[in-house]
Amino acid sequence: MKFNIKEDGKRIVVVCLAAFMMALNIKSFVRTGGLYPGGATGLALLIQRGAELFFKIALPYTAVNLVLNAIPVYIGFKYIGKKFTLYSCLMIILTSVLTDIIPEYAITYDTLLISVFGGLINGCVISLCLMMGATTGGTDFIAIFLSEKKGVDSWNVVLGFNVIILTAAGILFGWDKALYSIIFQFTSTQILHVLYKRYQQQTLFIVTNHAKEIYHAISKISNHGATIIEGEGSYEHHERKVVYSVVSSEESKQIIRAIKEIDPHAFVNVMKTEQVAGRFYQRPNE
Repeated sequence: MKFNIKEDGKRIVVVCLAAFMMALNIKSFVRTGGLYPGGATGLALLIQRGAELFFKIALPYTAVNLVLNAIPVYIGFKYIGKKFTLYSCLMIILTSVLTDIIPEYAITYDTLLISVFGGLINGCVISLCLMMGATTGGTDFIAIFLSEKKGVDSWNVVLGFNVIILTAAGILFGWDKALYSIIFQFTSTQILHVLYKRYQQQTLFIVTNHAKEIYHAISKISNHGATIIEGEGSYEHHERKVVYSVVSSEESKQIIRAIKEIDPHAFVNVMKTEQVAGRFYQRPNE
């Protein structure tokens, strides 16, 4: 596990900023609206409110959140990546402490606005962490582990876990808050889907006369292979090569720029890929 002062310093600063934004979101939006964001954060808030309501015990968010993240952190260290998990631990600890320290401040009491804008901020924070090689903890660790190591549709598992949290919240504290929490989670998921594209794939069809050079560019940028197909232009009846490759969405723009540098006249068709079966290289987490 190697550290680069410039690169890792940047990651630490961004993770600290993300932790502050997450804590501020919890204190200004989530708690004001009485929402349950799902994952470890939602479960921690559910336990806090349950302990206060039924047992008159005020549990600190830090203690509850750290206990809930113990097993996911172990999974991260053992199966995902040590540096990735260390930065995630920094995020989890800072978010927990700041959530207990920062005073509550209500920006609005409109629950619908809280659900939408709180979910938007939550999705941005999670995306920011993932881009920096970290996570907000909890079910994110489990989702990444199942996606990368087991080939399981992990988001269905996470969705099932969140359904349990929302059902419990609805029974204990009212179904309106549980339903607003679904809006919060939906908004957060959509923002995450737009901003973070590592686990999304795109198919490239490139018609060119520089197939070998383009293949080497794809391989260098993404570490993915390609298939070169013989073709013929139907208008001019000239021989053409078609380079076919599947790459991650976050790499496709860089690859297309490289293609245009090699062959400005190349025709590139980019299609969204719903599912890939077989070997598909995923850059490992550190």
